[in-house]
Amino acid sequence: MPDRKEIEDVLAERHGAALQARIAEGVVGVMGLGGLGSAVAVALVRIGIGKLLLADYDVVELSNLNRQYYFADQIGLPKTVALRDTLLRINPYVSLEIINERLSEERIPFLFQGVDVLAECFDDPVMKPAALRAALTGLAGVGYVGASGMAGFGDNNRIVTRRIYPRVYLVGDAQAEVGPSQGLMAPRVGIAAHHQANQVLRLLLGVDEESE
Repeated sequence: MPDRKEIEDVLAERHGAALQARIAEGVVGVMGLGGLGSAVAVALVRIGIGKLLLADYDVVELSNLNRQYYFADQIGLPKTVALRDTLLRINPYVSLEIINERLSEERIPFLFQGVDVLAECFDDPVMKPAALRAALTGLAGVGYVGASGMAGFGDNNRIVTRRIYPRVYLVGDAQAEVGPSQGLMAPRVGIAAHHQANQVLRLLLGVDEESE
């Protein structure tokens, strides 16, 4: 098992020491640990994020394995616990805080005080606007990356990242909803999740989209 310094040195070599130091200071909240959230969390841990707050109330089910970052031997575990265990296998030194509860618009500002960026990864369409309202009204200045429209197996390049407010971004095609003949599938959900993870990184690094 590599020690902490070995992992940190390899990441600094891969990414550049100054940039890696900034990533290692980042604190990110992930709201919902399904197909989007589990993949976002894995991507962020792989680049050496400093701390993640992982929030979900659900347990791993067999039906989750078609697109979510869980394994058959984790069925029945709380998603927060299962994902924490998986992330610690990638980097045993990452700081993780689990929030095993159903989030609400009222609770989000309280639970995620101190994060730099929030990733909205809910399956529930009702919680998507609720979480955005909570962030805009209760977490001023926090970066925010939501998602909408990634069902099916449509054109890869229709999934895009759009700026909708200062430091607030929305990922997806804004059209492809879940339906009887259009489910959520690992490839397209994964595209969206990695758009989200990359935008979280850009916010942590202070990249100004409008200046590029």
